Amino acid sequence: MYQPVKQGRRADAVADQLRQLIVEGTLRPGVRLPTERDLAERFQTSRPTIRDAVTRLEHDGLLSMQRDGMHVADPAAETIAQPLSALLMSDIRGVDDYMEFRHILEGSAAYLAALRSNEIDREHLRRCFETMVRLHEVGDPEAEAAADADFHLAIYEMSHNVVILHVLRALSDILRNDVLQNRNRLYLRQGYRQITLKQHRSIYDAIIGGAPEEARQSAQAHISFAKEAIAESRKAQERLDVSRRRAAAGDLK
Repeated sequence: MYQPVKQGRRADAVADQLRQLIVEGTLRPGVRLPTERDLAERFQTSRPTIRDAVTRLEHDGLLSMQRDGMHVADPAAETIAQPLSALLMSDIRGVDDYMEFRHILEGSAAYLAALRSNEIDREHLRRCFETMVRLHEVGDPEAEAAADADFHLAIYEMSHNVVILHVLRALSDILRNDVLQNRNRLYLRQGYRQITLKQHRSIYDAIIGGAPEEARQSAQAHISFAKEAIAESRKAQERLDVSRRRAAAGDLK
């Protein structure tokens, strides 16, 4: 992964390599870099050169010093994910807009994944899908929800579009919470788990089979179904809340 740098502006070369690994998603947010000594050995250069390169990337917001060392930063999480999380919690319209956003991005990501993915990508998606199927059979909603999120994030990576990758990765916590909350809310709906697994299989088959338009349609159909199910679940909860208030008011008489 780390290539020895040649003579010349070695700090520039090291910084460029690390920047590329971060941008392309090889070095993921939160990953701790090897020690300064280890990096110097891998790049076959001096520790002051490594220190110079790392300092530049830290200044650019791509790296962040923490108690246990230098980590890959996630600036998009602070500028995008955190404000959006607050919006979704405070305004129900934000949830609808978020699902609409996912409808657009999921379709595009699936289309590009089917078009651009290679065998390494497809093997990763295959493992994600097999994990989802196994956990579905076990009946563990929390673990299945995490596998669901991993499946979608794998598709974003397979799109080989760095904007899709970093924006959706920044929203990964929202995605994971969204999937988990949806599953917990909808888990008892008759046939819901079976339908969503079938939808995921359709997305998976289209991507693995290299059918971009079919992948797009399958992904968008999946998000549309989830959006409708969430809306109906929300209405059911509102009706239940009204009934509880009426019952409580009756008890006060």
